[in-house]
Amino acid sequence: MRFMFVGDSMTIGRAGDYTWRYRMWQHLDATFAPAVAPAVAPAVGPAGDPAVAPTGDPASGGPYEIVGPRSALYDTLADAPLSHDYADPGFPADARRHLAGWGEGWQHMAPLIGPAVGEAGADVLLVSLGLIDLGFYTAAEGTAANVRRFIEEARAARPGIRMVLLPVIPNIRARDDAPFARQVDLFNELLAKAVADLSTPASPILLAARPEGYEIDLDTYDGTHPNASGEHRLAGEFAAVLHQAWGLGGPYRPRQDS
Repeated sequence: MRFMFVGDSMTIGRAGDYTWRYRMWQHLDATFAPAVAPAVAPAVGPAGDPAVAPTGDPASGGPYEIVGPRSALYDTLADAPLSHDYADPGFPADARRHLAGWGEGWQHMAPLIGPAVGEAGADVLLVSLGLIDLGFYTAAEGTAANVRRFIEEARAARPGIRMVLLPVIPNIRARDDAPFARQVDLFNELLAKAVADLSTPASPILLAARPEGYEIDLDTYDGTHPNASGEHRLAGEFAAVLHQAWGLGGPYRPRQDS
């Protein structure tokens, strides 16, 4: 099972961050089997035949891998995605992969997702996009059109791909700017309609919810970007959807050491 994280500045993170991708990797690592099992001598059954030992959570769907064409964090000083200074230097290099960019939205990812999915062989997309579009590039209707284009391009590359799409969640601009808040509400309605219109049994799409308990004064460091608690809430929402809808992984249990 290959997962790809797709998003904007909330997903790529900045130098020194853990990121919600890191929290999701911890969750996947705890509830899925590793992509490559360690080399060990096989157990021997009573008749002398090799016995196959179970690996990972039997309900998890088997081995997992995180895929994507990028791995860096955004470096605020360089104003470019050049940093590999994650808060936990033990975050494995192959788990850092993603398709996310500071200042990039649905309109930027729509032409990139097909090649990225095709090359990596992604099975599941976990997507958090929309805020940057509404804030800088396109109104709600145009942003929703780019969502549909994104889905079309992903399926052209991988017809059976699954997707979990996060709506635009609470942010300081929507709190302080009533016209912008109306655009956010309209986009989230159009996103839900796109999911209802385009989800198929062969390529299901799920709409995630606002992460439970998410509050911008407690779960962000600037009213938009998640702090440690916000990262856990975002990862927890994606994990809950995967587990409850598709039986992938298990309940989200935040690690207490980070």
